[in-house]
Amino acid sequence: MSAESTATRTAVLWVPDWPVVAAMSAAQVPAHVPAATHDGRRVLAVSATARAQGVRRGMRRRRAQECCPDLALLDADDARDAREFEPVALAAETVVAGIEVARPGLLLLPSGGPARYHGTEERLAQVLVERVAADTGHESQVGVADGILAAVLGARASLVVPAGTSRAYLAPRPLGELAHVVVGDAQPVAQLVDLLGRLGVRTFADLAALPAASVLSRFGDLGAWAQRLAQGEDLRPPARRRIEADVAVECELDPPAERVDVATFAARRLAEDLHAQLVERSSSCGRLRITARTEDGRELERTWRCDDGAMGGLTAARITDRVRWQLEGWLTASRVALGQRQGRGARRDDHAQAGREDLPDLPEDRPSPLVRLAITAEEVVAAGVEQPRLWGASSGEDARAQRALGRVQGLLGGDGVLSVVTQGGRDVHDQVHLAPWGEAAPAPRRADLPWPGRLPEPAPALVLDVPEDVTVLDDAGAPVRVDVRLVMSAPPATVRWLAPRARASRRVLGWAGPWPLAERWWSETPRRRAYLQVLLDDGRGVLLASAQGRWTVEAVYD
Repeated sequence: MSAESTATRTAVLWVPDWPVVAAMSAAQVPAHVPAATHDGRRVLAVSATARAQGVRRGMRRRRAQECCPDLALLDADDARDAREFEPVALAAETVVAGIEVARPGLLLLPSGGPARYHGTEERLAQVLVERVAADTGHESQVGVADGILAAVLGARASLVVPAGTSRAYLAPRPLGELAHVVVGDAQPVAQLVDLLGRLGVRTFADLAALPAASVLSRFGDLGAWAQRLAQGEDLRPPARRRIEADVAVECELDPPAERVDVATFAARRLAEDLHAQLVERSSSCGRLRITARTEDGRELERTWRCDDGAMGGLTAARITDRVRWQLEGWLTASRVALGQRQGRGARRDDHAQAGREDLPDLPEDRPSPLVRLAITAEEVVAAGVEQPRLWGASSGEDARAQRALGRVQGLLGGDGVLSVVTQGGRDVHDQVHLAPWGEAAPAPRRADLPWPGRLPEPAPALVLDVPEDVTVLDDAGAPVRVDVRLVMSAPPATVRWLAPRARASRRVLGWAGPWPLAERWWSETPRRRAYLQVLLDDGRGVLLASAQGRWTVEAVYD
């Protein structure tokens, strides 16, 4: 199967310079006035009028004003950009039934069905541009191609790329144009493009020609993503936006609920009401948001995922279970925190009697009763619109396992079944976060932030709960040691397991590292380790760690 055949025929609607267009619209700045948005230091987006007078993205504010004294500088605001873009999305939805907002200013939609309905892809593009202009007054451009990257670049040129030619269309273009498809932080992509350029890989053709395995091992997931786009492929087809409104139910708790059983009784009625509304609308939802307000005015909120069979089927009983677990978590956490504060208060009295007042003041808050409870079904879609896949969570192959997990979770509570979520950290153990199965709360530490000293990709497939002790030997049979400067005494040649597999010994076919890691070096208990990735003669890859002369197996690679 060719790369072109795996890509979705995609249409892209692009509004040029959208951040500054939205800012001018919100501030009622006339269209003929040169304008730009900034973050307090540098220019982020520039209008066509300002660009004609020499203002460019990345300029400092003072330099931009020197180029164009009449420049209107407007604050950058992501929320405003998204809010102002909603009329454009609504205008496009009058032409096509479902769309995906990639970012404010950029819409994606599969073009196969809409193009057949309107006659041709050129006619579809014309209708979209005319409707957006008529309903919002904004100028837009549309591109159609195989794959998102070619379609986005086609939109910037108002071009329909013929089917099967996207890879040839992308081939001569510079890698820097990857920035046009980035959603979120563009810095990692810019760094990747710079690194590839210094290695002599400067066009999409150069990147597409590299071995995929080499790109993944050298540049990680980001490199694999860039190569697939360079080959005209997609990571996934556009996800169509549905315009069904969220379904919400709520109630006031009078008298306020101080116990879980009292609040759960009210939650059961809300769950039955919510489920009945979804059934009446023949709808399903992707997420459940549980919100509570306490008597002292605090808002508590948590979201649970319920798509892809995460709840084993959406029923009133399962909705009630999620709410009960969440109430138990909130109220129990409040009482535990209160007990800890009371314990610290008792220690304060002891210190006061001993003439010591070195503890900080403690807050006087107590667990507050709940006065309001609400449940909201989000990402509501018509029941049955999600077509089952041939394999995976929605194929039915793991339905019995999901039902079993739901029963176990119903018996043991929300923490009875845990799933693994990747979080930020340097150590492979620190990057593992266990969360209740089905809970949509983010991990405590963001994985997309920089973590200096973190091991390079790929991540291991299995992280051992208890590391296994091993001995690492060189060709002469002497132990390999790592000195205080984190330098190995010799290349590793053999890895020998200690108890319980005292006789297990494997030859080393390849290795990478070592990667030093020093944590809390300023404290009295610093941690210094060196990591080594090793390929053994039985085909396994293992992650070795050396600390204070001791070698251990921390993780295993597929």
